[in-house]
Amino acid sequence: MRSLLPLSLFLTVLDVLHTVRAVVPFEVITSNNPPAHRLGRRAVPISNNGNAAYMANITLGGVGVSVILDTGSSDLWVSFPGTPPTTTDTGKSISLNYAVGSASGTIHKAELKFDNYTVPDQAFLQVADSSSFSTNSAFNGLVGLGPSDGSAILDKIKGNAGETMLSRIFQQNKTSSNYITFLLDRKNDPSASFTGQFTIAETVKGLENITSQTKLNVETVHRLLDDQQHWQAITDKDSVIGPDGTTLAIKSIVPKAPKGQLVAVFDSGFTFSQVPRELSDAIYGRVQGAVYDAKNEWWTVPCAQELNVTFHFGGVAFPMHPLDVVDDNFKILDTAGNRVCIGAFQPITSAFSLFGNFDMIMGMTFLRNAYTLMDYGEWIERTSNDRGDPFMQLLPLTNRATAHADFVKVRLNGVDTTGSSQFALLPASQQQHSPVSAEEKKKKYEEMILSRWPYIVTGSLVGFILLVGFIIWRCCCRNRRAKKKASAKGFFEPKSETYLPLQVHGQGSPPATSSPYQHHQQESQQSLNSQQAAYNHNPQYSQQNFHQPPPSQYYQQGYPQQGYQQQGYQQQQQGYGYAS
Repeated sequence: MRSLLPLSLFLTVLDVLHTVRAVVPFEVITSNNPPAHRLGRRAVPISNNGNAAYMANITLGGVGVSVILDTGSSDLWVSFPGTPPTTTDTGKSISLNYAVGSASGTIHKAELKFDNYTVPDQAFLQVADSSSFSTNSAFNGLVGLGPSDGSAILDKIKGNAGETMLSRIFQQNKTSSNYITFLLDRKNDPSASFTGQFTIAETVKGLENITSQTKLNVETVHRLLDDQQHWQAITDKDSVIGPDGTTLAIKSIVPKAPKGQLVAVFDSGFTFSQVPRELSDAIYGRVQGAVYDAKNEWWTVPCAQELNVTFHFGGVAFPMHPLDVVDDNFKILDTAGNRVCIGAFQPITSAFSLFGNFDMIMGMTFLRNAYTLMDYGEWIERTSNDRGDPFMQLLPLTNRATAHADFVKVRLNGVDTTGSSQFALLPASQQQHSPVSAEEKKKKYEEMILSRWPYIVTGSLVGFILLVGFIIWRCCCRNRRAKKKASAKGFFEPKSETYLPLQVHGQGSPPATSSPYQHHQQESQQSLNSQQAAYNHNPQYSQQNFHQPPPSQYYQQGYPQQGYQQQGYQQQQQGYGYAS
């Protein structure tokens, strides 16, 4: 019989253990009109590369580099734009695989500076060629903001130097809380009033009430391995409201996920949010003129189509800006050469969770609509102040009426035609459904097995124990029946009443026989037959010499009547008695 989990499946699992986020690897449209500034306290500015990537500056080995801020991974890698600075080469090599591209190189150590913090001997991956990851020259690397358990560098470099950048920063200031916040701005948004900002252990000015929002526990969701821990939370029940204003009921793939709820990962490294295929189809499949691009695995729709989608977390509604739901940041043309826009809530494919840890990834298209706080709590070792459970807090930023006005101004040149019949949604019966590829079917099958293998193993073990117990029980029942049958046979078997000669006075001993006091079951049939034959041929015991002894001289049931001795034969007795 073939193995249930083929070798290729295990190799796939190994490949995805450190697979993280994707950045769209093609040209983006940027704007020369920066939004109004509102930097708070010690906030670190975040650069926006055409709504496709968000970066911050760090100094490594004395050289300033721009790195993507990625909450979905835990490692720091850099490809220096010029001659690399002098650093300490550890001689250890690794490769970090992402949903799109990879970064390979050797692990080095150097002094790191970020947000007025200085970290000595910070381990990082020095990459010579990052072209497989992206050809975009706007950034030189990536810094992972996830927990240390997911760090591939820490697996290679044990000790303090191998821990993540944020872990080492939090360890320096043990009196503050272990949290970060970030605010992502939107390019070409006429009502935007802030720029992108990143803070450590403090909030952005004017948004302090984020600390009053519901704390979303990030550890109560399903995971099989420690390095699969992400910034993730469970949605409210029936949490997704579609473009027609109705609830979109989607079943979770996560084992033990509450009914009607989905598990979402919050990942600032994904340009487009990744959602279940059924959800993406429900958002875009009823749009007139919508086409599913199987090559790029996304929907394209008319850019003038306004679609409203809302998610709920912690009892709070998070409306999505229509400029984010239908994305116009990329030069996309249909087969006729007409400009089209991308459905930015993309069916989850390459980032599909083989271990069934999550249902969707809330990327930049979601995070632009929420100010985000991530508290690491006890994930940070060797800190004394903040030792609670890690959690997230989200503060909604999008106002539905303001967002509608923005859409009309940007996409419809200020003329509101959203009520036109050409933008009316098709009936639900006419909804299009995107095709499921053979590769995706394979991944779903693998996920069904891998995410439930502890339950499969446990169930198999319980079944085996029950089978063995049943076999033992059947054997015991059979043995009891056999013993009971044998006992019943011995109790009801009739006694033998064969005549046996007693010793005659003055004559020789009769043929050898067992003691008359021994139970008849111990006598052999052969002895009885020989005694009977001796009796029949002995003239001494002829009919005329036969004298019936008195009843008191019979032996009954192998024992003499009262008054007779219980040892041997009666020497003076002539005649016969019953032997039983």
